[in-house]
Amino acid sequence: MARVLVFAAIAATVLGVFAIVDCALTERRRVRGLPRWAWILVALLLPIAGPLLWLLVGRGPSSPRPTIRVMGPEDDPSFLRPSRPALPPVADTTRWEDLEQELANLDSDADDDGDGGRR
Repeated sequence: MARVLVFAAIAATVLGVFAIVDCALTERRRVRGLPRWAWILVALLLPIAGPLLWLLVGRGPSSPRPTIRVMGPEDDPSFLRPSRPALPPVADTTRWEDLEQELANLDSDADDDGDGGRR
């Protein structure tokens, strides 16, 4: 029986400390019914009932979080809109022709090694 009383005393102390700290740190607009100092006094004077009253009556609901609308990129018009203008087509094809010619030269050089086309 003594163990139960010790456990109950520890639980009441933890509940009281939690309620007092919570009351002290709660935003002013969430405190209902009594001023903050009065709630702390109630929690101190009424060992179990005071903290429970604070938690059930004195503490108001938290402010609702702003809703964030989540949409995929295919639904977002700003995503579908190009961020910069498209680049103009390149009219100069000499670079590609030079590269193709260089590749053709390399292929013909490989065939001239005398291995009969095998590698």
